[in-house]
Amino acid sequence: MSSPLPTTVADRLESMQALDPPAGVIGKAVRDAVPRGPVKDALSGTWLGHALHPLLTDLPIGTFTSALLLDFLGGAGARDAADRLIAIGLAAAPATFATGWNDWADTEPANDGVRRTGLVHAALNGTAVGLMAASLAARRRGARGRGKLLGLAGASLLGAGGWIGGHLSYAQGVGVDTTVFDPGPEDWTGTGIREPELDDGRPRCADVAGVPVLVVRHGGVLRALHNRCTHRAGSLADGEVADGAVTCPLHGSVFSLEDGSVRRGPAPYPQPRFEARTASAGGEVEVRRVAP
Repeated sequence: MSSPLPTTVADRLESMQALDPPAGVIGKAVRDAVPRGPVKDALSGTWLGHALHPLLTDLPIGTFTSALLLDFLGGAGARDAADRLIAIGLAAAPATFATGWNDWADTEPANDGVRRTGLVHAALNGTAVGLMAASLAARRRGARGRGKLLGLAGASLLGAGGWIGGHLSYAQGVGVDTTVFDPGPEDWTGTGIREPELDDGRPRCADVAGVPVLVVRHGGVLRALHNRCTHRAGSLADGEVADGAVTCPLHGSVFSLEDGSVRRGPAPYPQPRFEARTASAGGEVEVRRVAP
């Protein structure tokens, strides 16, 4: 049985190797332009508690779509309202683009399919906004028929770009909490690590019932977090432990060892936390999930 058309299209986009060189150059440029710190945290949605880009996309999509409906259903009295809606969508586009480029650049290192598909997503949406800007200019010159056609073309590309954006989020996991489907055991479970083997401040990763768990003794206290960074799945056990926190080696997100909270982004989601204790027999470290 052949694959559905959308799946076939997605597979072909993900296999476009010609996109790798420009994607690599653009991704590096974006990462260099947005250094770690308050600006990157703001763009990533750290302050919001989830990725900011999906929220902002509703503004241009909603205003452009509403303008299109007024164009063809609102009559002559809706012309000014349609024009204002397009202008609002154009004003919202820069922030939407900035958050999207920031999220996409952080997919490195990632599989090639995410990098390629994300570049096509951005190109379609950028072209769509350009067409909407041309539509508004034509309307203001009095060429409303041309403006409507340009708006229709822009909305069509925006729909295609939105479909790819959905694929990136729902099929490729961009912008989602990477730990959500494996929270860990609720009952005390052995890690295979004995506490005497732990050097203070030197994290270890253990497979606990199929879930990677960071175990560390810091300041004489046992701590345990989900080892997979909620942002882009970096291994926290490969990061640095200092001042009661661990830093992800991929993109620099910093999580409190005590409660898993985000001290610094770009991660918008806290790290799942585990209780840790030493079993009486053999000194093995045991952990169990702490409910949110």
